Amino acid sequence: MKDCEYRQIPPGAAATPGPGPAGSPLPAGAVPPRAGAARRPLRKWEVFPGRNRFYCGGRLMLARHSGVFALTLGLILATSGLFFAFDCPFLASHLTLAIPIIAAVLFFFVISCLLQTSFRDPGILPRATPSEAADLEKRIDSMGSSTYRPPARTMEVVINKYVVKLKYCYTCKMFRPPRTSHCSVCDNCVERFDHHCPWVGNCVGKRNYRYFYAFILSLSFLTAFIFACVVTHLTLLASNLTTNEDIKGSWSNKRGSEFANPYSHKSILTNCCAVLCGPFHPSLIDRRGFIQPDTGTPSSPKSEIPSFGAKTDTSMVGGIP
Repeated sequence: MKDCEYRQIPPGAAATPGPGPAGSPLPAGAVPPRAGAARRPLRKWEVFPGRNRFYCGGRLMLARHSGVFALTLGLILATSGLFFAFDCPFLASHLTLAIPIIAAVLFFFVISCLLQTSFRDPGILPRATPSEAADLEKRIDSMGSSTYRPPARTMEVVINKYVVKLKYCYTCKMFRPPRTSHCSVCDNCVERFDHHCPWVGNCVGKRNYRYFYAFILSLSFLTAFIFACVVTHLTLLASNLTTNEDIKGSWSNKRGSEFANPYSHKSILTNCCAVLCGPFHPSLIDRRGFIQPDTGTPSSPKSEIPSFGAKTDTSMVGGIP
């Protein structure tokens, strides 16, 4: 009777025998080979039981629901791309080249830490093999009492003089080590499980927590760096000034006078509404217009163009011809 119970616990025990050698069952998801074709040895990632996607021959892994990760990557690339395309050229030519360089270093560090967090194994524990699960079931069964009450699925260990209770994972068929938890999204037991982060598309655990912390730290610096430019432009909006006028100090030496800035509406709200909510002005260059043929209009004679740099003869001789 116990043997029948042991056979029900290991995953894959109910699988039907396939055309493998000696009637061994095929792994889940494997395609049976055609007659006469040489069998390619399967890699472990091809039959991995968790809910993960693998890329580059199993070198990179990601959670199955990775749409939010693509959104995170797209937002970082879009906002940073706009900053590098529009703000950095002006800041490099009018202020200092150090601002774009620092922003570029932060940007590449953020992207590197994000990819390391997303595509790295967070510390997944392999599931027990059928023989290991059967042996563990025998041990659990031997620890039970003679009554019909099922044995406890816990185990106690001592860590630094503290008793820590280990829980049994019914999916992975093993006692989870300390600080290990089973992720319901990825369907894996992860060592030192912190949380499943949809923004990075992966679990955060023992093997990628340092990259996750470096990602959020560098992203905060990059965000603060870009946010400083946003605050600067908000100050310029409140005064109805342009960056060029503020850097050149066009109205800074006249702020005590009555006409410090002739373009200001004397109100922060009015200045912001005038710039952000004002009407769109039509284009004046007519980019899609057709070039009109020359009408043969004679150009002005050279003698009729007044010369502003040279003096006339009458002014030189005092009006004497």
